Amino acid sequence: MEQCRCVWKPLVFGLSILLSLGLTAKAAAQDAMEEAETAATEAAPAEEEMLEGVVEVEEQVVTGARQPRSVTESAVPIDVVRGDDFVKQGGTDLPDLLRNIAPSFNVNTQPISDAATVVRPASLRNLAPDHTLVLVNGKRRHRSAVITWLGNGVADGAQGPDISPIPAIALKRVEVLRDGASAQYGSDAIAGVMNFQLKDSYRGGSIEIKPGIFQEGDGFTSSFAGNIGLGSEKGWANLSLEYGNADETVRSYQRQDAIDLIQSGNADVADPAQKWGRPIIKNDVKFFANYGAGLNDNVELYGHANYASKEVEGGFYFRNPNTRGSVFSGDGGQTLLVGDLDGVGTGGECPTVSISDHVPDPDALQAVFNDDNCFTFREQQGSFPGRPGGFTPRFGANTADQSVLFGIKGTQWNPTFTWDLSASYGRHNADFFISNTVNASLGPDSPTSFDPGEYIQADTNLNLDFTFPINDQLFLAAGAEYRTETFEIVAGDRASWEIGPLAAQGFSSGSNGFPGFPDIAAGTWDRANSAFYAEAEYSALENWLLAGAVRYENFDDFGSTTNYKLATNYGIDDNLKLRGSYSTGFRAPTPGQQNAFNVSTQFDLVLNDLVNNGTIPSTNPVAELVGGQPLDAEKSTNFTAGIVADLASAKVTIDFFQLLLKDRLALSQDFALTENLTEEQIVQLETGEVPYVRNLSNFRYFTNDFETTTRGVDIVLTVPAGAGDLVVAYNLTDTEVTDHNPATNSAGRIQELQESLPRSRGSATVTQSINDALSALGRLSYYSAWWDDDDQHKYGGGAVLDLEASYALGNGLMVSVGGQNALNTYSEENPSAPAGAGNLYSQFTPWGYSGAFWYGKLGYSF
Repeated sequence: MEQCRCVWKPLVFGLSILLSLGLTAKAAAQDAMEEAETAATEAAPAEEEMLEGVVEVEEQVVTGARQPRSVTESAVPIDVVRGDDFVKQGGTDLPDLLRNIAPSFNVNTQPISDAATVVRPASLRNLAPDHTLVLVNGKRRHRSAVITWLGNGVADGAQGPDISPIPAIALKRVEVLRDGASAQYGSDAIAGVMNFQLKDSYRGGSIEIKPGIFQEGDGFTSSFAGNIGLGSEKGWANLSLEYGNADETVRSYQRQDAIDLIQSGNADVADPAQKWGRPIIKNDVKFFANYGAGLNDNVELYGHANYASKEVEGGFYFRNPNTRGSVFSGDGGQTLLVGDLDGVGTGGECPTVSISDHVPDPDALQAVFNDDNCFTFREQQGSFPGRPGGFTPRFGANTADQSVLFGIKGTQWNPTFTWDLSASYGRHNADFFISNTVNASLGPDSPTSFDPGEYIQADTNLNLDFTFPINDQLFLAAGAEYRTETFEIVAGDRASWEIGPLAAQGFSSGSNGFPGFPDIAAGTWDRANSAFYAEAEYSALENWLLAGAVRYENFDDFGSTTNYKLATNYGIDDNLKLRGSYSTGFRAPTPGQQNAFNVSTQFDLVLNDLVNNGTIPSTNPVAELVGGQPLDAEKSTNFTAGIVADLASAKVTIDFFQLLLKDRLALSQDFALTENLTEEQIVQLETGEVPYVRNLSNFRYFTNDFETTTRGVDIVLTVPAGAGDLVVAYNLTDTEVTDHNPATNSAGRIQELQESLPRSRGSATVTQSINDALSALGRLSYYSAWWDDDDQHKYGGGAVLDLEASYALGNGLMVSVGGQNALNTYSEENPSAPAGAGNLYSQFTPWGYSGAFWYGKLGYSF
């Protein structure tokens, strides 16, 4: 009962305040609304004409073809997610909102995953995040700066776009093309395409305030969002803004080593020593603008722009004050690691501090404390505060995302020939920080907070597109694209990567947990590519569509590629259509994947301890010793076959798919440093790009050594149900590694690629209009089993229930309450507890890690 009160009190109190504010705003706006009523009435005929056009466009899709077609007439499978589908949810992060609706889309929390906590990897059809192309209003969106070094296998090493900067209130709809489309859009469109269509109305708007909290009483989340249309048909803008914050959640058990320390009398150990859960998100600002202007009857300007920024902070692994290697101990916890500050062999020798039953020898430890020339990280000395209870680093980043696109398009010679010229620039950067940690090699002079450096990604695109319907049967399109891509590593502060004076005595260098980027690893890498494409659609019969596309693309760093696509839609009758496609595709490795360095700290269940794993470029001489070579493009072959049936009032689509992926890019297995490198080679790295190489247990690199086959089926059923609709969606996806190089890839890497995401997923969504004011939504989602490589366990699946009720107060005001995961479903408990790393549940739980989330919403539309 106490827990229930702590959950509902903040919600009730917050909603009371929000309702009061909303009703006050409603009253204040009433006069203005009445003054505008006459003008609105006079403009009604024009408004009705405009709305009819909008409805017609919304019934059609523009993804996967150069001319709009209805979803049922399309030759390829496309899901359309309406803007209202995002509004009727309690979350604020777009990847989570999309996951709840589209079964083929996956994203999870990533609680302790280095940079993947900052930009969470999302995938379509169980492929890597950078196998999906993201468009905004049909134009390519720039890539994120973050490379996913830790992503539970499938996402490891991926560098895809970040869709979280898009505020949900800005969206008119999202079109999800579930088919390869490299022949139409170029690199990355292997798994499919997601096209985010922005609102384009120049009238009206909406405001939404949304607070929520998890059933455990933590993770309070709040957001404010607004959208407004401005201007007229001659020149207009649609603006959207969202601002939010989210507290962290904690779903941890106290680690056994921490319990042992506390029971032995160490009162400085935190409880829990390590936090697992959702990270803190501060000052999450998202802004999007969509705009256009008519120059004359045939030519118009258009474009969109965005700015987003936020701070994300989460926890790392606990550093045990007796056993953490190269910080507190050098022999696995038998003795404390004691630094001789005036140098070994100079002056007196420092005492040996043995450890017994989790307690250092008190007399020897006191002798260290009394000697200014001896130092252990358990003690306070100089400006260093001491860490007698160990420490748990806090890691995160300040991110900024911005883009701008301008275009001009029009018709020429006759109304059917169109041309479209556009240019865009997009930039994403992640400025990392880490605190509550040390550079152990600096001893008592070590700071406890560091700036490890930045990743920056910048993309430019130039596009020229033409369409020309020859007649009612034949439609042609062609175009060209020029694109540049730049990846930059900005060096961290010196203390984050410096090799200090105690390194020779076994103390680790660099900021512990996430070493900074040294000057020698910093740099800028770029590439350019150009492309030309041609497409055709031919209606051989009134009920038979044939489509084809071919695209030539040349990259200045690895050569050229030509890809093609054939697709068809055949109507057996008005109620039954068959569709299918065959295509080839590719994805070019990014400059970041070709050149970046990284060190990640992970928990090894076999060793029951932390290990440092490094990633180096595949062309580094050390990587070449164990099979590394220049990266090549991934190559794919896609096949789909499906039916579209209209069965009385029910509509159903069933689509089978198969995707063969050759030269698949992924991270290699881990190679033990001392077993694979000579001392000379280690020195080469130490004096080069990886000065802290001696901290590493293992290293790895990117490789094209995989071939995989991904096949499955998507089913969508829509049927009227009472005063609303029932939508049932199901996805089955199975990935098999069909070939790999056993010299560079272990059985564990194979299992990660095949099993780390649920094989099947389904949802059933019911919407009901109970009366003119009250409506309700219920959604039941199912996820099958998944493999968690960190826990070395295959977790069983689960089902979650989402509920929402909304009541229209009149004059545009709407109040809603709801629950996501209302039954408070978690994954099964971690079988390695309590001996493991402290995570009570699987960190890769596909529906989230923190349990039930209860929320309220107050909306106002005008």
